[in-house]
Amino acid sequence: QVWLVESGGGLVQAGGSLRLSCTPSGRTPRSYTMGWFRQAPGKERDFIASMNRDGDQIDYADSVKGRFTISREDAQNTLFLHMTNLKPEDTGMYYCAASTSWGSTVLHARDYTYWGRGTQVTVSS
Repeated sequence: QVWLVESGGGLVQAGGSLRLSCTPSGRTPRSYTMGWFRQAPGKERDFIASMNRDGDQIDYADSVKGRFTISREDAQNTLFLHMTNLKPEDTGMYYCAASTSWGSTVLHARDYTYWGRGTQVTVSS
């Protein structure tokens, strides 16, 4: 069992920035392919970003390209999602996820094994 703990959410005005953090218990993020997902009320959980184990492959949803950055700090045992130029449509619960997949990034929620409880991001207009 892997416990993922997200933090860093909050209320921000449109155009603002936030940095989300995710820490797996007992393991480093590089032990898994990692991902970030977002779920708005009444909607499905959408893919946001993924980084493979080696850290040399990264993918983003089209809606966040150029605004969000996924990164990993192994010394801190932490995965980050740096979000800039936030828009009201970015509002939702943000989840960190870990996949045991090897190789490339993982884009689908069904392929992730471990999930955090989420951190809420609200962007006001």
